[in-house]
Parts: sequence; structure tokens; C-alpha cells
Amino acid sequence: MKVILLKDVEDFGKKGDVKTVADGYARNFLFKNKKAVLATKEALAELEKEKEIAAQKAESDLKITEETVSRIDGLEIEVMAKADEKGKLYGSLNEAKISQILKERGFGVKKSQIKIPQPIKDLGEFPITLLFDHGLEANIKLIVVEEKKDNPIIEELQQP
Repeated sequence: MKVILLKDVEDFGKKGDVKTVADGYARNFLFKNKKAVLATKEALAELEKEKEIAAQKAESDLKITEETVSRIDGLEIEVMAKADEKGKLYGSLNEAKISQILKERGFGVKKSQIKIPQPIKDLGEFPITLLFDHGLEANIKLIVVEEKKDNPIIEELQQP
């Protein structure tokens, strides 16, 4: 009997696969657990339509991702952070904070897409790789500079 898998079945096949199985396996396991349907002409035609729609969606998704990568690749982003006199940050910049910085600048990048060897804890320039869907990646440079300490008392003392 030919069936179309509705869900992934471990060690057997993935959703959308057309498989030939024993009648008992189909009736007692696949149909009963709603993991497959009988592969009729109508069901196969519906499967083809779904595959076409998925391919079109993947193609448009790829174009959007390519546009995002072209806009962000090579970008240099300056970030102000509080640091001590030796250039060590009082906190650190991890994937979540970098994601937030990018979102504030109009780029929807998830923290799981950001690859840094370890959290940034110093002032300076740091290359960062951003991994996108479809195997695309972009490289940006994060420039961490010291946040100026605006102390009004010191400014008054320095004025003549």
C-alpha cells in the first residue's frame, strides 16, 4: 500500500514522503496515529501543490535574506560602553546584547545567529559573524568605545 507521510516517522521517512508499506503497518500504526494518509490521486495532487507553495515561499524567503545580508555585510557599528581606566568593560557584550543593538539599528538578527568566540569584555574592534538561513552569512565589525563620563561638577571646575 502506498501512503503519504503527514509527519516525520523516525527511521522511516520525512513529512511529504510517499512510501510503500505493509497494509497492517499502515492501518495499525500510520493511519491510527495520523502519521500518514492513503496515496490517492487527489492526495498526490494536493502534495504537489503544497510542494510548489513551499518552494515559492523558500524562494521569496531567500530573496529577503539575501537583501538583509547585502545591507548588513561589512557594516561597522560603534557601541558606547562603560569601562575602567585599563579598557575593561564593567559588563560584557554577549550575543543577546549584540542582537538588541542590531535590532535598534533596524536589523532583525536573533541571538542564535550571532557567532562570537566569547563575550566581549574590552574596548576595541571585534569581527562578528552573522549566520542566516540558506547558508548565508555576513561579517560586521563591532567597535566598542568608552562611554564619556559626563560629570557636571568637573565641567564647572574646568570652565574659566
